[in-house]
Amino acid sequence: MPEVTIHIGGRSFDVSCQEGEESYLQSAARMLDDEAQVLSDQIGRMPESRMLLMAGLMLADKTAASEDRIRELEAKLAERQAELEQLRDTEVPVQKIEVPIVPPMVAETLAELAARAEALAASVEEKAAD
Repeated sequence: MPEVTIHIGGRSFDVSCQEGEESYLQSAARMLDDEAQVLSDQIGRMPESRMLLMAGLMLADKTAASEDRIRELEAKLAERQAELEQLRDTEVPVQKIEVPIVPPMVAETLAELAARAEALAASVEEKAAD
């Protein structure tokens, strides 16, 4: 079983852990050290046991708040999933949209009118240039 030295509140502690869990232990120790540092900055030097107790309580408070927030978000997620399922189960009425078809004769007539307008415009431009 590996032994790891962790540093909390300016003090060193030798702690044993399972093989491969050293990085998790170091990470947890850093979190506890951060809380101990806040206490040390606010209160100053205090007995080791009190410092560890207070830092642990501060972490427990943060954890409890995080767990409350997770439960709140899980409840919202469940509501949204239920809404989504309800929407999936709801039949959407098919709306018919009628698109008028332009008869080919109208399209030909419009093309003919456009050609005449262009010819007139060209004629006017020639006369204006003279």
